[in-house]
Amino acid sequence: MVEQTYVIGHVNPDTDSIAAAMGYAWLLRERDGIDAIAARAGATNLQTNWILKRLGLEAPYLLTDASPRFDAVTRRLDTVTPGNPLRDAWVIANRTGGVAPVVNEDGTACGLITGLSLFNYIGKLVGPHPRRQDMRLAEILDMTCREACDASVPQFPATMRIRDVLNRILREEHNDFLVVGDKGQYVGVTRQRDVLNPPRLRLVLVDHNEPGQALGSLDEAELIEILDHHRLGNQSTHVPIRFTVDIVGSTSTLISERIEDAGLSAPPEIAGILLSGLLSDTLILTSPTTTARDKQAAERLGRWAFVRNGPLAGESIPSFGKQVVQAGAGIATRDPKEIVSTDMKLYEAGGLRFAIAQAEVTNLMQLEDHLDVLKAALDELRSQRGLDFAMLMVTDVVDNISQLVVVNVPPDLQDLPYPVQANGTYKAEGVVSRKKQLLPVVLGLLER
Repeated sequence: MVEQTYVIGHVNPDTDSIAAAMGYAWLLRERDGIDAIAARAGATNLQTNWILKRLGLEAPYLLTDASPRFDAVTRRLDTVTPGNPLRDAWVIANRTGGVAPVVNEDGTACGLITGLSLFNYIGKLVGPHPRRQDMRLAEILDMTCREACDASVPQFPATMRIRDVLNRILREEHNDFLVVGDKGQYVGVTRQRDVLNPPRLRLVLVDHNEPGQALGSLDEAELIEILDHHRLGNQSTHVPIRFTVDIVGSTSTLISERIEDAGLSAPPEIAGILLSGLLSDTLILTSPTTTARDKQAAERLGRWAFVRNGPLAGESIPSFGKQVVQAGAGIATRDPKEIVSTDMKLYEAGGLRFAIAQAEVTNLMQLEDHLDVLKAALDELRSQRGLDFAMLMVTDVVDNISQLVVVNVPPDLQDLPYPVQANGTYKAEGVVSRKKQLLPVVLGLLER
């Protein structure tokens, strides 16, 4: 069976993270024949939801933890019902290596018939009675499966992490286990030796390379590639992997270049999502992170996306870019907890752990009306995550200016080169990029 490979971005995914996962998964399937699945490590934000709906696309598969689960080591063996004759189970057991699952009429798992359970049943049936010792095998096989079924076999949910019950499995006398769905319905059978050596999830990380921003249990996965445009913060690997970090405004740019290098053109929907990621990350090519390659990528993706009869027919880069940015702008109608956590990244420097979130607006006047509740939500986030401080960067995408809301400001950040306003926020003229403009300043102050 061809192994699946999940292409996934960072937690709290933004549009570029989702677009990169979808675009690169498409390329791996089309170019390399890999069974690549686009995934996401968290909920999609309002902007991404709008874009997906506009393009008629489904959100990527939700994968929040890379730890192997029971469904990865499950075989869906043929089954019998409790009322079936034992001879039916005998036929199945001869094909499966000695195991016949017993499933109730409603689809729930009842137990297993194994060589041991059958031997125990015969021993109980015959016992020391001389007359019963003369029973023919055919008579025994006419008995119902219910009689020889071992109902004490442990049952594990298909979505349960194996590591959470590993100690129990090591203590179990059974060698075979039932795997069930969320309502107890039969899913399959797994064996102890398979559970103790489960296959690792194959992962490609896009739009990040830091373990702190990745899905949970990354160390339990098989990491095969990283494609990113951020600072280095990657974890060590056991074997060499493909690793690309380049100086461009979005990961979508890198993927569009690879599509072109392969002599391919993306379908209008895939080109549209990649263009959305690029325009979102570069604020319609006006961010200081924008490079000449981003502008070339935007032209390339627009050529593929703005085709007749496509979902973006009649659009242009300025017109579509404006819609993309506006779809993610605004804080008036959003929950404060969502605002501080949706586009939030965790960092560590100078012995301090902190978060920087970013929200986009079309007018900074919105911030004044919601400052108190945003501060409270930011402080709650800091407390829940065990952080030393937290920051919210509210960016006016029209005037290219940001205001910084900081809670529990450490002494080292007293020297932030931005004027402090009467409401306690910092006014950062021309600062719109967390990655290229704000983060280097914060790291420089913390690490001096």
